[in-house]
Amino acid sequence: MANSDQVSSDLVYDPMPDEEGIRSFIARCDSFYPPDAVAAGIDQQRKWYDALCAEFAFPHPDGMQVEDDVIADVPVRHYRPADVKTAHKIVYMHGGGFVVGSRDSHDAICAEIAEAAHAELIAIDYRLAPEHVWPAQHEDCHRVAQSLLSSGKKLVLVGDSAGGMLASGLAVRAREDGFGDRILGQALIYPALGGDLNWPSYGQMANAPGLSTDDVIYYRDVLKAPMDDPFAHVLSVDDLRGLPPTYITAAYFDPLRDDGREFAAQLARAGIWVQYREEPQMIHGWLRARHMSDGAREGFKHLCDAITAMAAQD
Repeated sequence: MANSDQVSSDLVYDPMPDEEGIRSFIARCDSFYPPDAVAAGIDQQRKWYDALCAEFAFPHPDGMQVEDDVIADVPVRHYRPADVKTAHKIVYMHGGGFVVGSRDSHDAICAEIAEAAHAELIAIDYRLAPEHVWPAQHEDCHRVAQSLLSSGKKLVLVGDSAGGMLASGLAVRAREDGFGDRILGQALIYPALGGDLNWPSYGQMANAPGLSTDDVIYYRDVLKAPMDDPFAHVLSVDDLRGLPPTYITAAYFDPLRDDGREFAAQLARAGIWVQYREEPQMIHGWLRARHMSDGAREGFKHLCDAITAMAAQD
């Protein structure tokens, strides 16, 4: 029988993937953006994050047309591949805890998604907290989506992390506005959906690389979005009927993992088509590892395939 010391050590959970590529990615990220970054001031966080994003920048695909623009007074960036096969648009909302990030931070990611889907992608540069608290971010994204929907466009909503929260909220808002049938689908990438901090992933992955549970609490405090706001935290919505087909990709080593799991289950119970994929060796933020990790590369391919199928609908 094990002694008490052995039992105690057995219960210690080390939230670290085994895959060599993602471990190298974690070390590379930590050299630019320290694990305790949220303890620093906002300006310093943004400098670190911008440096991290620049480290993982890649050239645009050949023939890609990229143009900065303004839609409904909100800055956006258009990505138009050389070979466009659909008139439908992809709308992308970046992650960053609502504190960091911009249309520059996810530039290469957006370009590669647009290229894979053969569709124009519009990235929204929404206002950030703490200078602008909730619902400024949602209202920026809503104005852009409303402008596109009102002009007859059909949309695929895509967002990672904080952007996943924005995308899911837009899908609910579009249903309320009477535009639900013009949302072809939503793709949510390790989304923050207002999960219960007592759920297993928040404890098991409290100190996971890429995002800790304390980080989640910090970002919620900065944003100041009510937990019962249906456009902020879609897990609080009682009736999910009428929402679009949904693809959710979560990372196993992520405190937000159970947000994705639970939302997928709720959608399925509501009769909504949903595909849930959990990356077993991935951490929060794995999109940036798509060119150096086999697991991230495979996850990105599945994500792009799902977005492509949504955008190709009639």
